[in-house]
Amino acid sequence: MNTLQKIGKFAGDTFAIWVLVAAGLAIWMPENFTWIGNYITLLLGIVMFGMGMTLKLDDFKLILKEPKGVIIGIVSQFVIMPSLAFALAKIFQLAPEVAVGVILVGCCPGGTSSNVITFLSKGNTALSVTITSCTTLLAPFVTPALIYLLASEWLPVSFSAMFMSVVQVVLIPIILGIVAQFLFKPVVAKGAEILPTVSVVAIVLIVAAVVSGSRDRILETGLTIFAIVILHNGLGYLLGYLVGKLFKMKYEDKKAIAVEVGMQNSGLGAQLAMAHFDPVAAVPSAIFSFWHNISGPILATYWSSRAARLEKNKNQPEIPEVAKA
Repeated sequence: MNTLQKIGKFAGDTFAIWVLVAAGLAIWMPENFTWIGNYITLLLGIVMFGMGMTLKLDDFKLILKEPKGVIIGIVSQFVIMPSLAFALAKIFQLAPEVAVGVILVGCCPGGTSSNVITFLSKGNTALSVTITSCTTLLAPFVTPALIYLLASEWLPVSFSAMFMSVVQVVLIPIILGIVAQFLFKPVVAKGAEILPTVSVVAIVLIVAAVVSGSRDRILETGLTIFAIVILHNGLGYLLGYLVGKLFKMKYEDKKAIAVEVGMQNSGLGAQLAMAHFDPVAAVPSAIFSFWHNISGPILATYWSSRAARLEKNKNQPEIPEVAKA
């Protein structure tokens, strides 16, 4: 493993810590971070460009091989999390800006970190990658439609403006990343080593910008939003797993579906909130970004250790009946 790969692994492993540090500094001295708000679209575009650079045709072959798992994952992602967000906003009678913020993050596609968590959980990583890729490419059409449908009760929502935003920060950068793969293959192959670090830095800066811009409201309602984010994320994992169980999927597939549903592209949620609503609407996305990078590794550790125990028990030689007697 070379130096760049080691740095990337370290950045990924300590992601939640850096998000927490950035959020803490942004609350302590917000004036030093508010300027980053002007660059959220660019930062998210860089992350999506990096995703485009890593997309492969093989990521979509699973649609033909195992269409059932892919379809279940995509539908679950765009039904469970938006529905949970709407229900939580109603149950807790959230203020309009916060309610829209929770719905925003719920309507976003799965996050790329879900692929790593699925791998660490000993789940079906290929299925996770395919679902993430598909939901991300569908996001320009599905995400604005869901936000319009669910959030209009609280604040005015422009479908066309949302659509253009998601196209600009998701679809165009991904397409440019794919094009870069073909035109500059050796450079892209080398640059892929620093992508994890770049993604971590970009998301950390987005969180700092969101927190600094909404510092006072976070101090007022931070605990409530944090509790809702934990519920949203945890119920997403649980319902995703239960959907897999309902459709009698393999254990590895159920884990992949659970992680895909529970983890969101919270950077996109923050960008949409900052571009189209009050900055407070970006707070749920910022907290989600921090929290799912704690809950995901915890879940992965549990599932990984359980998989190791199952494997050990499976490989243990059976004790002959005579020996038992």
